[in-house]
Amino acid sequence: MKYNYKRTLPQQAGFTLIEIMIGLVIGMLVALVITQVLSMFEGQKRATTGTADAQTNGSIALYNISRELQLAGYPLMPTGAAGVADSPLECTTVTYGATGITSISPITITNGVAVAGVSPASDTITITYGNSQSGGVASTIGAIVGSAVTVGSNFGCAVGDIVMVQNGATCALSGATAVTGTAAPMSVTLNNTANAVVGGNLSCLGVWNTVTYAVNGGNLERNGVPVVAGVVNLQAQYGIAASANSNVVTQWVDATSGGTWDAPTAPIRNRIKSVRIAVIARNTKIEPFAVTTACSSTTLATPTGLCAWDATSANPSVASPAPSVDLSPGNATWDRYHYRVFETIIPLRNIVWSKDTL
Repeated sequence: MKYNYKRTLPQQAGFTLIEIMIGLVIGMLVALVITQVLSMFEGQKRATTGTADAQTNGSIALYNISRELQLAGYPLMPTGAAGVADSPLECTTVTYGATGITSISPITITNGVAVAGVSPASDTITITYGNSQSGGVASTIGAIVGSAVTVGSNFGCAVGDIVMVQNGATCALSGATAVTGTAAPMSVTLNNTANAVVGGNLSCLGVWNTVTYAVNGGNLERNGVPVVAGVVNLQAQYGIAASANSNVVTQWVDATSGGTWDAPTAPIRNRIKSVRIAVIARNTKIEPFAVTTACSSTTLATPTGLCAWDATSANPSVASPAPSVDLSPGNATWDRYHYRVFETIIPLRNIVWSKDTL
């Protein structure tokens, strides 16, 4: 018997070079698409997160400034009657002595000046107030013996307080070194009795606070210390009345250098009844193209672009242009960012309450 053996060769399996190359191309395309999708979602996430951060930062900055503006002037409280210089706000001459205080003005706005290539024009707000529990109510001086001043009441006075001695429209600041008596006669011992006269007034102002808000390097600073990040501009205007004894705001004005409102006298200053502020926060994500435009108008209604506010929104009886916002001096690519503007009006309640004596 013959057997016919056939040798069967095993069949080869695998991919051809062309198939491998096609697979590589498809894989690369898929990887590229996935990378692009991830990049797109990451960009959207950063934009969303940055917008949320700007929203939060702007809100916190506005709250901090508003909270202390409500204290402005306290406790420079009024006494007496209208037309009689018997309120600290009516002091036309103030001697500050060695107290370290340079102003008792409740609010001072310093108009910002742009520095080309360095920083935009951002305003500065300085708020001053005391913390006396008596509200700084004045007491009549009955006698002066050495450095001890006898008063009708020294309630609310404490050692270390800043004390204002008032003789009509002439005032001087001193410090309380002792407080004596809880019933008549009561006295406050001063480290300086200049301007103290029998029949004049003495007011204990407590610890006097001077707080300055400014924008520097993309941060809101309080007395030079950064407190809120992501804030790039601050704009402010005074809301003024036609007279000191009116609380009706008729106009909004900038504290323009060389003008009436950059260094107002006491009678002019007492016409300031409120402050309008705008805080501008920025999304930290820079876009590949311009996404923000300059403000279209500082005088017309419903402006577009990066504006402080609508100049007509508070219905002033005297035309009141809004402050201009120009971020380009500090950043040539300013228009490639998204911004959030927060603005509000804060009545200066301690000045409003004083109108009947001013």
